[in-house]
Amino acid sequence: MNTKKTLSAEARRKTILSVVLAVICVIYVLPAVAVVINSFKLNTFVKTDTFALPTGEMYAGFDNFIKGMTFGNYPFAKSVLYSVVITVLSTALILLCTSMAAWYIARVNSFFCKVIYFLCVFSMVVPFQMVMFTLSKTANTVRLFGFWGPLLNTPWTIPIIYLGFGAGLAIFMFVGFVKSIPLEIEEAAAIDGCGPLRTYFSVVVPMLKPTMVSVGILEIMWVWNDFLLPYLVLDKNLYRTIPIHIQYLKGSYGTVDLGATMALILLSIIPVIVFYLTCQKHIIKGVAAGAVKG
Repeated sequence: MNTKKTLSAEARRKTILSVVLAVICVIYVLPAVAVVINSFKLNTFVKTDTFALPTGEMYAGFDNFIKGMTFGNYPFAKSVLYSVVITVLSTALILLCTSMAAWYIARVNSFFCKVIYFLCVFSMVVPFQMVMFTLSKTANTVRLFGFWGPLLNTPWTIPIIYLGFGAGLAIFMFVGFVKSIPLEIEEAAAIDGCGPLRTYFSVVVPMLKPTMVSVGILEIMWVWNDFLLPYLVLDKNLYRTIPIHIQYLKGSYGTVDLGATMALILLSIIPVIVFYLTCQKHIIKGVAAGAVKG
């Protein structure tokens, strides 16, 4: 009898928890649904009938998409190109540099390495707003190679800044996973004549693949959607990422074409959503491998 009561109470608890989580899921999905609905709606109806379906006189077809991509004198395709360049370069740089640093920190395990590790972890709790003004000034004055070379305010050099902000999480996850790799594997590679670089690329990198995939996915989603850092650092007349391009969909006196804005937002989030849904299982595996095993 007591067993039946326990099972009944457990079933009720699971039912309540499922209902609560379903409500939370709906709340999170609702803004995305609103973006999809309003991207096919005339601008005059976006404010008055926000959650109404785009039917009848409200339906705008693909006019909002065409208007958003042709607004102003800056091509939308150029913004897409800069977003892709910045995202790919930043993610590649973060994965390469932080995985190397994490491997060194985990294997050397000296006092200096511990200090570097804790500083990287501490950087995750520092709000970007605390450093954004000094960062903007630094990007406009510091050159890539000291006294010569390009400044850090171009799409090809801003990945250096993203490396600094993305290193904390990446090193935290990589160090946890490297500690779970048996040291004997690397010692065997050293006996066979492998140097540090060959050991890293031939032995360590293949074993780091789960964490590399998860870190790469998280960094891609962050850099692709980031607005504030490119807006502060890049020259908006020359370089605009997709979020900056959307922000410039303004008319005179601050008026905004909400229909075109929603259309471009939809175009910008579709690649990220598809990418995330395709790779979400790798995120779970990588987080578990880097945070639990370490």
